Amino acid sequence: MSSPVELEPGGAMAPPEAVLEGAKHIEGRSLGQIAWTRLKRDKVALTGGFIIIFLVIVAIFAPFIVSVLGHPPDEFHQELIDPDLQVPTAPLGGVSWDFLFGLEPVNGRDLFSRILYGSQISLLIAFLATIISVFIGTIMGVVAGYFGGATDAFISRLMDIFLAFPLLVFALALVGVIPESAFGLSGDSLRIAVIVFIIGFFNWPYIGRIVRGQTLSLREREFIDASRSLGARASYILRKDLLPNLIAPILVYATLLIPSNILFEAALSYLGVGVQAPRATWGGMLADAAKWYQIDPWFMLPPGLAIFVTVLAFNLFGDGLRDALDPRSR
Repeated sequence: MSSPVELEPGGAMAPPEAVLEGAKHIEGRSLGQIAWTRLKRDKVALTGGFIIIFLVIVAIFAPFIVSVLGHPPDEFHQELIDPDLQVPTAPLGGVSWDFLFGLEPVNGRDLFSRILYGSQISLLIAFLATIISVFIGTIMGVVAGYFGGATDAFISRLMDIFLAFPLLVFALALVGVIPESAFGLSGDSLRIAVIVFIIGFFNWPYIGRIVRGQTLSLREREFIDASRSLGARASYILRKDLLPNLIAPILVYATLLIPSNILFEAALSYLGVGVQAPRATWGGMLADAAKWYQIDPWFMLPPGLAIFVTVLAFNLFGDGLRDALDPRSR
């Protein structure tokens, strides 16, 4: 029998059930809600996230924005170029209300429009390559960590081979000999597909090692033993028990892998084996700007800042996401 509880000093007595009925209902929070609460406190990470969202929106709606605020990316404005020096006649690279980021030398194309269209290439390649790397690395890492033995040894040695592979040299050699058409693709579409394949397929061991290490720890936990004792198959444990617990490190590493892919694509374009002109890319614009640095240093500033801000935003958001999903890393 429940003992009575005094509601107020000197007041009437009431059973505990009556007290519980009048108490305010307290709702529990999921892990996602807890992580979001931690992330909201990190203003730097939130700023990086907002910048990423802004960049994605700008890349998607680049044609519309250019039609309102700029000029077609391949339209020449040679009347605004000095015929002797081949640079814009106006100061600061020709920056004005008509040309927000100025003009490029020789041709006089609108830098604002080319930066916006270049973001489409850089972000598209980075996102697609990251998806491929995460998909392959997650599968290989989970399989190696859970089954162990010969399977783990084989996949681990395969990771070592890929990590020792000279990726940049291979990319330069492969992209440089791309035919005019293959696999039903041609031109820029074929080059983008090849670059995405190279970056995505050869970068999976980095995330594979992280997933393998996490899986080695998780497979010894009690809930995995409980699933085995209930007769669950390996495929069920991998899908229902291990993968949901690996989402946090996978998301964090994916946000940190995207900026490295952006830099790799920019490096290929800078070396002249990326997406070819006249298609605008940030790396290609930097390569052109290097030729005019002594005469027109402004030309290097817009694409350089675009790469810097994008990579910094992804790194800041990735660090904040890591702290939010894994508070022990603080």
